[in-house]
Amino acid sequence: MYKTHTCGQLRLSDAGSTVTLAGWVHRRRDHGNLIFIDLRDRWGLTQIVFNPDTNPDAHSVAQSVRNEYVIQVTGIVNARPEGLSNNNLDTGDIEVIVQTIHILNESKTPVFYINEESDVDESLRLKYRYLDLRRPRMQHNLVLRHQVCAGIRNYLNDNDFVEIETPILIKSTPEGARDYVVPSRLHEGKFYALPQSPQQLKQLLMVAGFERYYQIARCFRDEDQRADRQPEFTQLDLEMSFIEQEDILQLMEPMFVKLVELIPEKHIRQVPFPRFTYDEAMDRYGSDKPDIRFEMFLIDLSELVADCGFRVFSEAVATGGQVKAICVPGCADYTRRQLDELTEITKTYGAKGMAWAAVNDEGVRSSITKFFSEEEMATILERVGALTGDLVLFVADTKMVVAAALGGLRSEMGKRLHLTEKDELAFAWVTDFPLLEWNEEEGRYTAMHHPFTSPADTDVELLTTDPGKTKAKAYDIVANGYEVGGGSIRIYRREVQRAMFRAIGIDDVQAQEQFGHMLEAFEYGAPPHGGIALGLDRLVMLLAGEPNIREVLAFPKTQSAVDLMTQAPSSISERQLKDLHIKLDLDD
Repeated sequence: MYKTHTCGQLRLSDAGSTVTLAGWVHRRRDHGNLIFIDLRDRWGLTQIVFNPDTNPDAHSVAQSVRNEYVIQVTGIVNARPEGLSNNNLDTGDIEVIVQTIHILNESKTPVFYINEESDVDESLRLKYRYLDLRRPRMQHNLVLRHQVCAGIRNYLNDNDFVEIETPILIKSTPEGARDYVVPSRLHEGKFYALPQSPQQLKQLLMVAGFERYYQIARCFRDEDQRADRQPEFTQLDLEMSFIEQEDILQLMEPMFVKLVELIPEKHIRQVPFPRFTYDEAMDRYGSDKPDIRFEMFLIDLSELVADCGFRVFSEAVATGGQVKAICVPGCADYTRRQLDELTEITKTYGAKGMAWAAVNDEGVRSSITKFFSEEEMATILERVGALTGDLVLFVADTKMVVAAALGGLRSEMGKRLHLTEKDELAFAWVTDFPLLEWNEEEGRYTAMHHPFTSPADTDVELLTTDPGKTKAKAYDIVANGYEVGGGSIRIYRREVQRAMFRAIGIDDVQAQEQFGHMLEAFEYGAPPHGGIALGLDRLVMLLAGEPNIREVLAFPKTQSAVDLMTQAPSSISERQLKDLHIKLDLDD
């Protein structure tokens, strides 16, 4: 071994011992006579000292050492002089007086600082990711990720689950997002797909009788990117037989509690986790992944304004829509420019605009006061709970647009007003989702979760008579405005699965062609079963307090799904294309 101890290991009790350390030069300070170096490895920093009076050869070599050189030193552990301890370091009470040094490798000057948390352009960080990963914050994030994975495995192993790997090369089936496809060399003109999730395979493992399965699985979806999405991602995949929804929820809550305990400064807002139906979450928060760390609820004003003189409101109600508002505390002094910014936010969610009313000492300043009497406006302000100094924001449109627009405004104002505690994790369950949602572009229903989600027992017949009203045995776990995971009780009877396929526009012939293996398996004694999948990247992002999942991945891709370090995706040779029976025609 190149070292007897790590750079985060030595303490006062080691004083007087001879040790050998190896690592990277984190910081070098030349005081003319003495040279101090902070030596870094994954475990921490140790201050090492070069004294020309006692070890001139080592001191001479140290004069040529620069940041990020890789060195090995041997020396004596000493207590630091009185008053010079560093309380910010675990090794801050000691230093190593160097006797010998070996430069194991030199380093070019890094393209950005590694020994400090400076603001570096993300493209540069991703191009030189191996340097970025040396920084303490990034190392902390990846170690935390390891701890979360280990905690999950330990918890599930203790609960009698079996970890089983499933294939990466599978059949392409329509489950929602676009597949990444892999051409087959041996089978001309045919393709594998990379799994969007192990959904079908884990259900087949339930048919196979394993009863309790899990996997920390790699998944792939060819989707547009965003802060919490990557083309390849990792999820905890879990499935159980002979269970109901409550069994899954009761299993998962203690696991989340244990994972949060890995970070002493983090705490959970409420245990047991609050529960909302989908309808309750949309009605109160305007989102099926509500951030419940603050209130600012959506208030329905439809009845109050159904016959008002403001046609935007009255016509929205008359055509089956809604008028809702949120009350934003302390923002009555918002300027016209700020209000216009908020209006533009609502438009990104499909709203045509936004009305507002500011309550101040002089009365009500509003874009719509001329359409309401003082008594009518007072009733509206009382309904939303507005006090002097508050700002009320209104949206009138269809129910879904109102929810999305006001939910987006609520989230924006929560951030602007710092209404959330950064170290608090507010978990909640959202249940009773609609089974299907109407796709205007395709002119058909699609599965809100996936096509293997079971309808509620009382709604099975609605699949054929009124699909849009069917509720699902589905549940999501959310935290701080993010969906952390989702699951459902699955369909396990062939006739129900066929009815589900028909409801989403997959006829019997297509179902047999694409999902025949599932339908046939259901004829061999498939048990009742259900499960959940947790987005591991997103969960670690929340635990680490990072703004996006790229900060908790070792080698992420950009928003345009490019690996700047390796320059993937890239072209392949004509020989490779020929072997795969592929001819490119890029002019079309």
